[in-house]
Amino acid sequence: MAPDTQTEPMKRKAYEKELRRLQAQLCILQDWVKQEGTRVVVVFEGRDAAGKGGTIRAITERVSPRVFRVVALPAPSDREKSQMYLQRYVPHFPAAGEIVLFDRSWYNRAGVEYVMGFCTPEEHDRFLEGCPVFEKYMVESGILLLKIWLEVGKEEQQRRFEARIDDPLRQWKLSPMDIKSWTRWNDYSQARDKMFAATDTQHAPWFILRSDNKKKARLNCIRFLLEKIPHKRVKRPKVELPRRSNRGGYDDEASLAGRNFIPERY
Repeated sequence: MAPDTQTEPMKRKAYEKELRRLQAQLCILQDWVKQEGTRVVVVFEGRDAAGKGGTIRAITERVSPRVFRVVALPAPSDREKSQMYLQRYVPHFPAAGEIVLFDRSWYNRAGVEYVMGFCTPEEHDRFLEGCPVFEKYMVESGILLLKIWLEVGKEEQQRRFEARIDDPLRQWKLSPMDIKSWTRWNDYSQARDKMFAATDTQHAPWFILRSDNKKKARLNCIRFLLEKIPHKRVKRPKVELPRRSNRGGYDDEASLAGRNFIPERY
């Protein structure tokens, strides 16, 4: 059995060095995706406090938001509730040269909606039956679909929830729905297993990312994306800044005199 490297701490300096290296590779990937017109969808799912947001931020920190688009939809409106379930997600799919990262996705129906009773058992069954067909159509249309499940342990989830209660910088992350779902650990486990059984397909498999150690999870995820999305380095033309024109001798400081400035307190 392989050792559990998640329990081994990672020093911040080593983490930041490797993160910077991987983020530089994401910039190379970004250039290739733009040049080739690649379309990628990455789905991030997992329990509450599994680390989805932090992992997505690590991915998008150094790249262009025009290429790496993050989609985190709110609860559906009354109008959206009357539509076909998957309809609200399709407009957010990528055009050529885009990578769309879904911070939760259509799999809400297989998770929180099912566990918390926001959909009927029949709607849940219908979703599990139709989802593989929907995703097969996505893949056959040329979209590269990657589905990542962040798996956090029970003790680590509790530690993170307690930190959110006490830390004013994290309290916004603790929603009333999180509190309601807190006692439903086993229900979520069973819903996850049903979801895997129905939607872990050859054309759109699930990949599980262990996330008890946030630093390692982020690095592992970025490396995984770099391996799964085909890319090469794009040769960039050498750029030299031309000389600025000083025609007219315009005085910027004088032109701004008397305007409102934000106080410089630091």
